[in-house]
Amino acid sequence: MTTKAVLWDLGNVLLDWSPRRFYEKLFRTPEEVDHFLGEVCTMDWHAAHDRGVPMAENREPLIAKYPHYEDAIRAWETGIDGMLNGSVPGTDIVMDTLAERGVPQYALTNLPAEWVEPVNALYPQMAHMKDVIVSAHEGVIKPDRRIYEITAMRLPFAPEEVVFFDDREDNVTAARDFGFDAEVFRGEGPLKTALAGRGLL
Repeated sequence: MTTKAVLWDLGNVLLDWSPRRFYEKLFRTPEEVDHFLGEVCTMDWHAAHDRGVPMAENREPLIAKYPHYEDAIRAWETGIDGMLNGSVPGTDIVMDTLAERGVPQYALTNLPAEWVEPVNALYPQMAHMKDVIVSAHEGVIKPDRRIYEITAMRLPFAPEEVVFFDDREDNVTAARDFGFDAEVFRGEGPLKTALAGRGLL
């Protein structure tokens, strides 16, 4: 089957995203950052945002439990620009090259609704995307099979004609199980090799 389009994950595939980067500027020591991200604003807590729970709603129980961290908890929403550090090296150039070659590009991302506009503003290559499937808008996150069903309905290609790049093995496995061609993202070199092998670069 000929590969006709590329489907991208965003965080740590195209976007260099790290909450630690932001909170290192708010707290004095690495230990304080470890405690806050490990016990307060955890990835499990953040997953609710990806599922579409508003940050304003989700943070209130956390503030009630950790009132001394209120400012830091509220900063989770507004600090997205400090969590991002541009593109993952080389991926912006790859996206530009694919666009020049006329290869359709799409995104499938676990992303809070509040961060959609900041990401679009901070990352010019988002303009290459013909469609972006955002988990918060759909109420379901990867690797749930339902989000791949939604993606397949939104894309004008058969799943096997689309190569999907994600940094998480479980998301890639779920995509393959559904029928997408999928690869674990391991950096610029392997990315270029995978795309060239499919005749896209």
